[in-house]
Amino acid sequence: MDLPADEALDLRMRTIWAEVRAVRDRPAGSDIVAWPGLPYALLFLEWEARYPQEWTRHAKAWRTKQDLSRDVAVAHHEETVRTKLVDLIEIVVQRPYRCKDREYVRAARAVDSDDLRTRLKRAARSDNPWARRHAGYILWLLDRPEVPNTRHVWRTWPAAASKE
Repeated sequence: MDLPADEALDLRMRTIWAEVRAVRDRPAGSDIVAWPGLPYALLFLEWEARYPQEWTRHAKAWRTKQDLSRDVAVAHHEETVRTKLVDLIEIVVQRPYRCKDREYVRAARAVDSDDLRTRLKRAARSDNPWARRHAGYILWLLDRPEVPNTRHVWRTWPAAASKE
């Protein structure tokens, strides 16, 4: 018997959330690339990025989002994971800011590439004010690896950027 689309989606989301909770109890440690939870961590972050209302209804866990965003922000991923992270960063900058989205700066620094910068520059030139601000901020920080990604920097970067 096939489930209605809404019920099937709810079931898939509950299953993903159960897997994320299970792998969260077995942290990534120093080798995220070999961590069995990596696919679930990426799926959890993608779920939150693409379907924020559904994610909030089923799995709202800002600390988990923060922790997983930090866990995956390493430079030595294989190409498919790097591409997934670039895709996630692009999705996140295109939408209104959500709690812990600033954590994606770590991932952007870890997977910095021509492809990422091209996507961010496109977003920074778009008609979307959220995309312009968020992508502009990430691009500014990519050019300044010594600048910390803090709330203070987020609030003051337009003034700092205009002085340069």
